[in-house]
Amino acid sequence: MTGRAQALAFEISDARSRTLELMADLTDEQLLGPRLAIVNPMLWEVAHVAWFQELWVLRTAWKQPPLHAEADGLYNSSTVPHDVRWDLPLFPRGKVGAYLREVRDRILERLARAEPLPNEAYYLDLSIAHEDMHDEAFSYTRQTLELPPPPVSHAARPAELAGPCEGDVEVPGGTFLLGAPYGPGFIHDNEKWAHERRVEPFAIARAPVTQSEFAAFTDDRGYLRRELWSDAGWAFREREQAQHHLSWRRDGAGWLRRDFDRWVPLEPHLPVLHVCWHEAEAYCRWRGRRLPTELEWEVAAAGEPTADGRLSSRKRRYPWGDDPPSPERANLDWRALGCVDVGALPAGDSAFGCRQMVGNVWEWCADDFLPYPGFSADPYADYSQPWFGNHKVLRGGCWVTRARLIRNTWRNFYTPNRRDVWAGFRTCAAR
Repeated sequence: MTGRAQALAFEISDARSRTLELMADLTDEQLLGPRLAIVNPMLWEVAHVAWFQELWVLRTAWKQPPLHAEADGLYNSSTVPHDVRWDLPLFPRGKVGAYLREVRDRILERLARAEPLPNEAYYLDLSIAHEDMHDEAFSYTRQTLELPPPPVSHAARPAELAGPCEGDVEVPGGTFLLGAPYGPGFIHDNEKWAHERRVEPFAIARAPVTQSEFAAFTDDRGYLRRELWSDAGWAFREREQAQHHLSWRRDGAGWLRRDFDRWVPLEPHLPVLHVCWHEAEAYCRWRGRRLPTELEWEVAAAGEPTADGRLSSRKRRYPWGDDPPSPERANLDWRALGCVDVGALPAGDSAFGCRQMVGNVWEWCADDFLPYPGFSADPYADYSQPWFGNHKVLRGGCWVTRARLIRNTWRNFYTPNRRDVWAGFRTCAAR
């Protein structure tokens, strides 16, 4: 096995190992879990990962027959409604594990015999990205259900007590190519393709909003002041009866936050997590600031200044440059088993001085999730197209995001009411 086949085989095996260990310590009852609108039963979702890879790699790319005749009716997320997934005759955990291993082994056997053709490599990359994203979802499901932290196989890197990272950086205006450029490597359809946009000068925070900063908003009755919330945001607050952060509770004059199955004091310099877009917007209004647009976020992460202070035409793949992520640059891959201080990892700064724009915490942007000009759906048409217009954009990845997955042009998207995902935000100076 050489070249591309070897790299793909490693990533297939690595992703599958992570999926298997994320379910290994859970009981059958925990794998099914309660019926909630914001999570899937993990027993269903893990089998869906195997089914998706079988569908697109074994059956679509390599024209092999189905492994289980009943699987399409159980695990196709495009046709099986969310609410019924607890009621289906799901595979028991032993069969799910065997399904995951059989799909993996068939792929590895094929890659050991021959280099994949370009279209085959595309479907393999698609399946790896899909599995990596679901592994992230398994982690926030564990947080939502108050289960123990994920039992990842490597030793955790100690959290860096690096303190705050205050202030704004000034970013010049100019012409910028928003989106992914043409070139080798796997790109999702919603990133295609780089297109020219004009950006005005702006000032953006060096780091995401911290727990202590968000606590100050809460202590100033931020959740109870109607003038801080949009109509949609106030309707969300009323519907949820939100008085404070979903995963916080009072502890005397201060706050505790729930970290999976335990309560810990707020860590003042960690980024606030598990806030929805509406909460982020209300905080910004309280501070007299705003969320960055998606264009501004990508300019701050990927852009460079010229020698005379203008916006360069060069664009970086990552905030620090074009070299892949490393532990010194970004908190990814479960390395710290949580977030690190917003002042940590200065080696990952963008050219303009923004810290942790990749890793640690996903960041909400102001924009609706919309297609770029000339959008055309990829073969997995339900990845982006059904969600345009009713979701908001997030950028940058978080501490459980796989390093191979993320880049400056990656666009994540959730509905603005989601408080369970690994989402925070950074702010911009008001115009």
